[in-house]
Amino acid sequence: MEWTKEVTAGWQDARAEFETLMRRHHRTVFNIAYRLTGNRDDAEDLTQEAFIRAFRFFDRYNRNMPFENWMYRIVNNAFIDMLRRRPKLQVQSLDQPLNIQDSDRDVQLEIPDAAANPETIVMSEELEDYIQRALDALPPDFRTTVILADIQGLSYEEIAEAMRCSLGTVRSRLHRGRRFLRQRIEAYQQAKARGEVTE
Repeated sequence: MEWTKEVTAGWQDARAEFETLMRRHHRTVFNIAYRLTGNRDDAEDLTQEAFIRAFRFFDRYNRNMPFENWMYRIVNNAFIDMLRRRPKLQVQSLDQPLNIQDSDRDVQLEIPDAAANPETIVMSEELEDYIQRALDALPPDFRTTVILADIQGLSYEEIAEAMRCSLGTVRSRLHRGRRFLRQRIEAYQQAKARGEVTE
């Protein structure tokens, strides 16, 4: 009977510790998830999944390691799993008629051109969207490395520990990821200067 009380007390202490850590780091985890996924709904799902996994394996958490590093690893793994589970999108031209199931006829869609209404497009939102698309185009490991370094401000050592890779790998991913983003942003700015990007 005494043993049961000790186990229950230990579990309650661990739960309280986890809840405290979760409250403290929730915003940071969400920000990472948002940058990885590119949208709020997926970021919320990814954040929830990461904290569920963290709670499930909290007994394995090494207290000598910063909690945020452990969470970065969990978020990254959950993100990769999410990408693997996601069905591959089939691209279809908007100019082609759609064949609706259970129908003998094709349907032609008319999609309004949002670019035709410049009042609805805000320049800063456009640039932010472009940067997010450029981030999305990076391979997941490069994207995570860039986000952890440039958005979250982690050191190379912290990133290496969180991602379980060498410092050389972190430097390489960061260099290549930043170069890719810089090229994308420069191409965007040049297109904008030539008037090819509408505001």
